[in-house]
Parts: sequence; structure tokens; C-alpha cells
Amino acid sequence: QVQLVESGGGLVQAGGSLRLSCVASGRTFSSYAMGWFRQAPGKEREFVAIIRGTGSSTLYADSAKGRFTISRDNAKNTLNLQMNSLKPEDTAVYFCARSRGDSLRFATSWYNYWGQGTQVTVSS
Repeated sequence: QVQLVESGGGLVQAGGSLRLSCVASGRTFSSYAMGWFRQAPGKEREFVAIIRGTGSSTLYADSAKGRFTISRDNAKNTLNLQMNSLKPEDTAVYFCARSRGDSLRFATSWYNYWGQGTQVTVSS
């Protein structure tokens, strides 16, 4: 069983930055693509950014391009999301997730392990 634990959320003013982290249990972290997703109140969960197992390729939602950076440290089983120039519309619960394989797929059904989420609130 894989466990994912996120941290780093909080309250920040518009234009500010936050860095989210996710620590995964297990020995096969580097074999799987990992993703960050978010869910705002009353909305469906949406993908934010995805990274392949080696970290060689990434995929970003249009809303995240140029502002967010996904990275991973396979030696520490850690996934990160650096978020800059935050906007009020970025307010959501952010989840990390492990995919079923190593492809850059953004459908939530492709991800079978999820963290509990961390709240990010951006004030205007």
C-alpha cells in the first residue's frame, strides 16, 4: 500500500508563493509518474501538473504554465510543486497522486493513490 502525505499549504496574498511537498512511502517511487491536482469548492478535481518517473518530462495545465513548477527527488521519495504569482482562483485543496504507470496522463482515473490534500488559500 502506498501512502502519500502532502504539506506546505496555507494562506497567502495574491502574488505570493507557496511550495507544496508530498512524501511517498514504498520503494518504487521512481517508476511512476506523479501528479498534482486541485479541487475548489463546488468544482471537479482538475490536474495541475504531472511529472514522469525520471523527472525528464512534465505536463502543465494552462492555468499553471509559467507560474508553477513540478519537480521530484527520487532519492527522498518526494514530489514538489513550486507555486509563484498566486491568484485567488488558485484557491483549492491540492492533492498529490501516483499514477498507474509512467505516462503523462491527466485523467484522474489514471491515478490510483491519493494524498489527503492540503488547503491553499489565496487572498485578494
